[in-house]
Amino acid sequence: MNLFRAIATVSGITMISRFFGFIRDIMVAAVLGAGPLADVFFVAFKLPNLFRRLFAEGAFNAAFVPQFSGILTERGRHRAREFAEQALAVLLWSLLIFVILIEITMPWIMFIFAPGFATNPEKFDLAVLLSRITFPYLLFISLVSLMSGLLNSLGKFAAAAATPILLNICLIGAILWLINFTSTPAHALALGVVIAGAVQLFWLLFHVGKAGIKLRLLIPRLTPPVRTMLRRIVPAAVGAGVYQISLLVDTVVASLLPAGSISYLFFADRVNQLPMGMIGVAVGTALLPLLSRQLSAGDSAAAIHTQNRAIDITLFLSLPAAAALIVIALPTISVLFERGAFGPTETMATANALAVYATGLPAYIMVKALTPAYFAREDTSTPVKIGLLAVLVNLVLNLVLMGPFQHLGIAAATSASAWLNTILLAFVLFRRGHFSVDTRLKSRLPRMVFATVIMALFLYLGMNGLNEMLAGGQLEKCMALFLLVSGGLIVYFAISIFIGVADKADLKRILRQKESAV
Repeated sequence: MNLFRAIATVSGITMISRFFGFIRDIMVAAVLGAGPLADVFFVAFKLPNLFRRLFAEGAFNAAFVPQFSGILTERGRHRAREFAEQALAVLLWSLLIFVILIEITMPWIMFIFAPGFATNPEKFDLAVLLSRITFPYLLFISLVSLMSGLLNSLGKFAAAAATPILLNICLIGAILWLINFTSTPAHALALGVVIAGAVQLFWLLFHVGKAGIKLRLLIPRLTPPVRTMLRRIVPAAVGAGVYQISLLVDTVVASLLPAGSISYLFFADRVNQLPMGMIGVAVGTALLPLLSRQLSAGDSAAAIHTQNRAIDITLFLSLPAAAALIVIALPTISVLFERGAFGPTETMATANALAVYATGLPAYIMVKALTPAYFAREDTSTPVKIGLLAVLVNLVLNLVLMGPFQHLGIAAATSASAWLNTILLAFVLFRRGHFSVDTRLKSRLPRMVFATVIMALFLYLGMNGLNEMLAGGQLEKCMALFLLVSGGLIVYFAISIFIGVADKADLKRILRQKESAV
């Protein structure tokens, strides 16, 4: 499977997942609003997800996928399966111990993750309870990550990409059904998270078996390949998870701000995550196995070419996405979330946070296209150093900006640290001779920026022209947002074709690959 087709597969399925995710978020906003109860649930939800994204999706994939791909290429499927079984055994028992320890120490953990809750004992106790309910999700989803890495290495991206859909469906089900049996909607959602983890695991176990790999549950042994993998996991956690660590810092600092601040940032980040998931996750997921295979075969020129095309795709899609989220942040948040307990005040605060987060969107996504170049070369220490610096800068900026700008200062700090991380990752690759910008990318970038500016101007003028519809009922708001988004897309792609950013042949080829990937 080539890069375009792999990205198309993951992006297409991720788009479906994000659709269900927005349905979920709309329902969550309606039942929880953006107050204390929402703040508590989002902390409980973020806690296992932080470790998932750091150690499972981030570090584990960064350590496991290149190693599994190398063994598969050099020693065959049987040896690769043996390595996967060894990794599964170590991962399972390590996670069991870790989850139990966190469950026992959850009150102390909460003092670290949400220190601002300590001033309200009832809020603090509820946060501890809900976090204890949600945290076993980490065990399930980490095993899901192993299965996903295995399938991705085999070139089978669809089943793994579909797992978030199951999470969203389970949480929607919790709101529609479990809510009738729990004391608050937050309790129902916490239970839905755990159920979703189990469902996702069984889904991928089925597909791994379908791919012809039957994994046995072994007694954990620190074999040489496992030791190598473990040595790479800890530094990779920081290198691959800078954005998640930054979000954790955001949550810690936001807990010190007025009630609702965590919720404003959460809902803004959820919208910001749509292009991040469709572009960044898709590019990163498809890029790592491909780069690993090319470098294992000694073809560094092909790896650099692949890197350029990944960055090309990333910028072509992320620049207009960022501009659109900045310009039409308010109508977007209004249409998605303004109902029930989520009112105009919450809409304005969340929209402002979204606009600030979106300034860093290309950087967030570029990190996904750059870090695989390190991990494929089995270098995890460099992203660690860069990542730690970015996290430190984020923390300092949070403390400086939270006073005058409240939650917007937190969003600005995250965006700034993401750009720093991206620039340093690219610079080090360039200095080492592992990356160089080719002629095609150099010629296309200024034209991408020009097309993006024209599209942003169109959206600004269009938003002013649709003021009456945007101030009307829900149906009118939805129609106005649809006109803005569809019009912006048409303008961007039309200008791109006209000035040579993309030609019709390229677009047709991508579309054909998308169709064949579905």
